[in-house]
This record gives sequence, structure tokens and C-alpha cells, in this order.
Amino acid sequence: MRVQVLYFASLRDRAGVRQEAIELDEGATLADLKAEVGERHRELQVALDSAVGAINREFATSDQPLADGDEVGLFPPVSGGAEERPTIFRITDQSINLNELVDEIVGPTTGAVCSFSGIVRAQTHRGGDRQTERLEYEAYQPMAEAKMRQVADEIYQRWPQVEAMAIVQRIGNLEPGTPTVLIACSAAHRDSGVFEAARYGIDRLKQIVPIWKKEIGPDGEAWIEGSYTPTAEDRADAAE
Repeated sequence: MRVQVLYFASLRDRAGVRQEAIELDEGATLADLKAEVGERHRELQVALDSAVGAINREFATSDQPLADGDEVGLFPPVSGGAEERPTIFRITDQSINLNELVDEIVGPTTGAVCSFSGIVRAQTHRGGDRQTERLEYEAYQPMAEAKMRQVADEIYQRWPQVEAMAIVQRIGNLEPGTPTVLIACSAAHRDSGVFEAARYGIDRLKQIVPIWKKEIGPDGEAWIEGSYTPTAEDRADAAE
């Protein structure tokens, strides 16, 4: 089926088009449409979770099914609501481009960006020297993305001066020297918590985001497991 998608305000600017026709499978929902839009327009991904949808000029929920010929409007929350801070969380099998991600979290008031990037080591000192030919990363992707959002929410609560952030994790087979993960936080000043926020982000990701790695080298291969066991306090709704 085919639906006509209309973009408004900041979503129109990010997409670079006012409207377009999109083909979807029968039975697709508004959530499916948003996923397709995110694949077409990567720059829209950061805004789609908070984007409001309307089907045939009436507000719609994410699970609402679409029909052939529907007109779908996608737009940010109406003016007057709370300011949305750009937040990127992504599981990807593509290389991590630090400069592009920083561009996405830098705004007119940004004066500082602090980032942490993990790199595949060629040599590991754990139980003796071990050579690594590659790492294999695996994620429980839907849950991992949801827990990344939780990490971002926790950072914003602890360091309210943080203006935006990016949390990106590579999956697949990665050779030594390859960036595996990126945490970047932006704020107006360097003393606003960006250093602490980035450190907290990577530590928290290692605790609650379901991502695993397997070390592969001349001596064989082994999954590397952590020691942290999540508790009820680690649930996203624990503070509600």
C-alpha cells in the first residue's frame, strides 16, 4: 500500500522534503512508517521518537494501522511544550563517525562536548597476555535501545545542564583499532557535568544495556561476561 507523508516544522527541515509517498506492507502501523522514515532520512532518527503523528488529520497512536491512500502528518510537539534535547541512541553495524555525531548534538548554546570512545584492543592482559584478532559484538537490539534511552534519561536527571547526547554501539565483527562504542555529551560549559556524564554513560551502558562481545584470537574464542547483576532499581520505571 502507499501512504502520503507530510513533514512539518523541524521534521521538514531534517527530512529536506515537505512530503513524499511511501510504500508499506499491508497492515503496517504508524510505528512501522516511522521506522521506514528513519531509514530513509537518518537525520530524522533523533526526532522520530517524540514526533506526533496524525492519520487523515486526526491524532494517531503508534500502533494504529494504516490504509492505502492515507495522509500521514509527522510533526514535533506543538509549540509551548518542554524543549526536547537532541538524543541519539543507536545500535549499528556501520562505522562510527565521531564528527557527524558531534554535529548532531551541537546547538547554538553549545560550548563544550565531552566524548568517550571504546576501541578494540589487539592485546589483552587478562589472565595473561592474549592476542585478539577480532571481537564479535551481539545485542538484544530492541531492549538495548530502550536501555540506552534509560541511560540518557538518567544522565539528564543527574546533570540537567547537559544539552544533548549520543550513545552509539557497533555490533558485528570488529578488528583491532576499530571504535566499538561512543558516548558524547554536550553543554554550554566544560564545568556543567559533561565529563562526569560521559563517564557515567559508558559505565552504565556496561551495567544494564544487553550487549555482549566474544574475543577471537590464536588461542581460541570466548564470550566475555560481566559481573553486574541488574536489580529492581535498574528498571526504567523504578523512579516513577
